Amino acid sequence: MPETSRPAGSVRQELGLVLDREPGGRTGGGVNGAVAHRDWVSLRSALLDQACEPYRKADRFAYHFARGKLRGDPVFRAILELGLLSGHRRILDLGCGQGLLAAWVRAAEHCCYQRGIWPRTWPPAPCPESMRGIELMWREVDRARRALGPGCDVVQADIRSAVFGSADAVVILDVLHYIPVPAQREVLKGVRAALPVGGLLLLRVGDADGGLRFHFTQWVDKAISLMRGRGRVALHCRSIEQWRELLRECGFDSRAEPMSHGTPFANVLLIALAI
Repeated sequence: MPETSRPAGSVRQELGLVLDREPGGRTGGGVNGAVAHRDWVSLRSALLDQACEPYRKADRFAYHFARGKLRGDPVFRAILELGLLSGHRRILDLGCGQGLLAAWVRAAEHCCYQRGIWPRTWPPAPCPESMRGIELMWREVDRARRALGPGCDVVQADIRSAVFGSADAVVILDVLHYIPVPAQREVLKGVRAALPVGGLLLLRVGDADGGLRFHFTQWVDKAISLMRGRGRVALHCRSIEQWRELLRECGFDSRAEPMSHGTPFANVLLIALAI
């Protein structure tokens, strides 16, 4: 049966196998308990060096921002430890900034996994055939291109109107709340159209029901926008249940994974499969 015409029930059954257990196919533990802490500390040092070094060719800000973000943001560890992008050939990163996810995946595959520097309990590193990025700010696109070189496929465009093409996995980290509510739905519909049945969406959002942590997250987002020359921005946030309902309406089944470990934020990663 063609992929696009598979019965919804069969897809939901597959989703039950994926979404009712820990991401990456393991039970228990989650992002904080799957491997010994010393394994991660050893790997993180090598990953940081390899992923961040190319940004020296861009500018000092790009290099130091890369080190701080990749070291402190738990989502980058989770993507590797839980195998969230493993096995996906075509990855699309929307609102990719200076291409940190591409640099992280490249370092994980070529500089660590292929050299045997990898925790035995982790799934294989992602090994995509293509990794594309779309970013609104030209300065960030330029940094990505200077750092990652000829293999960098990052284009400047607004994700509200950009052509997504086809992908097996789409990643949107801390982006959708900058977009007005009606456009959020249109972007997610565009993502669904770009994915096959069973395709993956990783969507990180702030939880509007997150209390003081959520308000601090909003304050930081606004401060960063000011520092980066974007001016004052309006944020369009939802609770996790509201985000999940929107995903259902756009053709996804999802589960929520807390993604604020070690930070003061109210971030949650929604792991969604196209149905």
